[in-house]
Amino acid sequence: MSTVLPHPSTLKPDLIHRIESMSEEDLRLVHEVLLHAEKDRLWREISAEAEDERNSGKWEMLPEIITEVRSQLRQA
Repeated sequence: MSTVLPHPSTLKPDLIHRIESMSEEDLRLVHEVLLHAEKDRLWREISAEAEDERNSGKWEMLPEIITEVRSQLRQA
């Protein structure tokens, strides 16, 4: 297996070629790796957005809102 990184213009075709020749077991592993990478990307994106919201003050009233909703739910 080559440790030289392919040129970005040939990366996608190279990956497709490799995937097409993989065993089912290896495909399952690649699928898991891709899911993990997607989870990590989404976590970073959500965390950054949440931090932006917190810094802009959107969450300042959250404790009071939670208290109010809990009170309303108990009364229902």
